[in-house]
Amino acid sequence: MNFIQQALRAALFLVLAFFGLVMAFVFMASTLLAIGVLYIVARIKGRPFGVKAYWAERRRPPMPTRPGARAGQPARERDVTDIEMREIP
Repeated sequence: MNFIQQALRAALFLVLAFFGLVMAFVFMASTLLAIGVLYIVARIKGRPFGVKAYWAERRRPPMPTRPGARAGQPARERDVTDIEMREIP
């Protein structure tokens, strides 16, 4: 009786381990696919692909959206334009 329980536990453990390996493989494959897409997009746009280039781009201050806008100013000091509500017929 004890042998049957041990065999069932071992079989269950092997099945769970197999599914864990399959999930890890799927995760690694999807990560590889995502990195490949990022690499291709970077090559098409002519930018370098790598961690240094990514963080250098992220640390760069944002570009102003219009010529008079200053990115470094807080929102309360920038020009604020109210919107006018109207009904759409």
